[in-house]
Formats: sequence, C-alpha cells, structure tokens
Amino acid sequence: MDTIESFMTRSVHTIGLKSPLVEAHRVMNEHGIRHLPVLEGGRLAGLVSQRDLHLIETLKDVDPKEVIVEEAMSQDCYTVEAGTPLAEVAREMGRHKYGSAVVLQGSHVLGIFTTTDALRALEAVLTRPAAPTPARKAAPRKAAPKKAARPAARKAKSAGKRPARKAPAKKAASRRTR
Repeated sequence: MDTIESFMTRSVHTIGLKSPLVEAHRVMNEHGIRHLPVLEGGRLAGLVSQRDLHLIETLKDVDPKEVIVEEAMSQDCYTVEAGTPLAEVAREMGRHKYGSAVVLQGSHVLGIFTTTDALRALEAVLTRPAAPTPARKAAPRKAAPKKAARPAARKAKSAGKRPARKAPAKKAASRRTR
C-alpha cells in the first residue's frame, strides 16, 4: 500500500506567523511553490497559499510590506500523518478541493503533499509494472447435466414452425390364402 510519505515533498519551506506578505511572496517565487505552512514557535499555525496572498492584496489600502501572513493564512489546513494511505489523501483532497496536505509527525511539519505531488504519484502508479498474477490451480470441471430429448413436434412447435409430417408407413398387403 502506498503512503503519502512516499510521494510528499520533504524539503518543505515554511514561514513565520508574523512575517510580512512580501516575504511570503519572495519565498514562493524563489522556490517555485504555491503553499507555505505557517509556523508559530516551530508548530503549525496554518497555511498560506499564493491565492490567499493575491486575495488579501486586492483589498484597498493593503501594503504587502505591512500586512503579516497571519492575516492572510487559513488556520484550518488539511493535515495528515506520514503513514496515511495515498488513496485516502487523494480522496479527501478531491472531495474538498484542497490544494495541499501538510504532512505531520506529531506536531512537527515533515513535508507537504500538493496537487503537483499528486500528479507525480498518479504517474508513478500508472507506469508501475504490473505484479505477476499467481498461477491458479484449475478446478475440475463438472459435466453439464444432459437435457432430455424432446419430441420433434414439440421442438418444431416451440420454434414457431409446424411439425414435419412423417410419410405414412406402407402397409404390407396381406395375402390371404383362400
């Protein structure tokens, strides 16, 4: 069974709760990522995505140098343990339209699993060589029960045809001796 740990991004980049939005942008752009776990005192406090940053920055009077990550992040982020089955994580991400799952070991951020990681996992699973199927022992076949023969008239009738008539048997002329 595949677990999330096999496909997650291990070198996860994080950001502090009190960091300015401009710093979050810099980290995302520098590393080509869209999700940053937000930490407070080394513990997960939430998640900020590129979409979150853009949403906050479209508001009037928002200066990315002044506004902190805490104001843009989502506190309720999807988290899983490292041993969680890949299928379970994919199902939940699809069902709730999550863009990522933060992988934890206790309260420590171990990695992140994003939709990009999910596509890599899908490719790996689809191109994996098929496991050889074990040889099955053939079960002895049972003879099919024989059907009772049906008279020709019943066969023809069931087929929607008139039964063929048999030619009358020729009677042997009897010779009478007188």
